[in-house]
Amino acid sequence: MESVSVRELKNNPSGALKHAREGEFVVVTNRDAPEALLVGLAHLRVPDVNRLRIALAASLFRDGVITTGTAARIAGVSRADMFETLSRLGIPLDGNASDVAHDTDVIHAWLKRTKDRVKKRK
Repeated sequence: MESVSVRELKNNPSGALKHAREGEFVVVTNRDAPEALLVGLAHLRVPDVNRLRIALAASLFRDGVITTGTAARIAGVSRADMFETLSRLGIPLDGNASDVAHDTDVIHAWLKRTKDRVKKRK
């Protein structure tokens, strides 16, 4: 098990992430008190890490912590796929007016690209 202070983590995050990726637990301390634990996702023994990322993103979005764009990046999927996932999970796409306007533009662009691809195949 490794231990790094918040300062060390700030100065060299890649070192702590490397240890976590290699299967070690990395305890992050603040004023010598443990505050957080870094764990490489591949070493959680979760059968499907991609589903874990999607679940995390959906949960954070549902709780209003992140936007759909951030959720999509965390999940490693396109924004359109994130919309579909959130919809399938029954999570409403609430947000402020600018978020809704942006999300609507993204959906319309995706629909247009999809329609264009279908036309090209015919």
